[in-house]
Amino acid sequence: MTTKRTRAADALTDLIIDVLRLNGLLVTAGDRMVAQLGLTSTRWQVLRAIIDAEHAQPVAWLARDMGGNRQNVQRIVNDLQKMGFVTLEENPHHRRASLVVLTDKGRRTYDEASRLQVPWANGLSEDLAIEDIDTTRRVVAELRKKLELNGERAST
Repeated sequence: MTTKRTRAADALTDLIIDVLRLNGLLVTAGDRMVAQLGLTSTRWQVLRAIIDAEHAQPVAWLARDMGGNRQNVQRIVNDLQKMGFVTLEENPHHRRASLVVLTDKGRRTYDEASRLQVPWANGLSEDLAIEDIDTTRRVVAELRKKLELNGERAST
């Protein structure tokens, strides 16, 4: 077993540290941005996962799609349900795994959060080359795919 990192592994380790720091900053910025709507970054992320799904899904599937764990996503779905942003409906395929369904209030709140995000994203992306953003996204997607193949799961 090699105990010395390659140059690529050193560069990847530095990238990982930068991504973790960026994540913290993004969560803080997102929390501030949507606080007036009763959301947090995590609640907003779960709403996005519900919207991105082709049809209503149980919490476990949403967690899988988000790369998180079921217990954390369940806690957030419970919060969203109390706030009237989602409802739980009977799952014809599994009695104990209810389907998470976005309410009209949830859709309006998500849409408003998205409107708040537009000027922020436009400002952040200013002076960044679209090619660099696309390359970064491909690298992140490839790393995620490798981790998923190895059975790694992130916590949300």
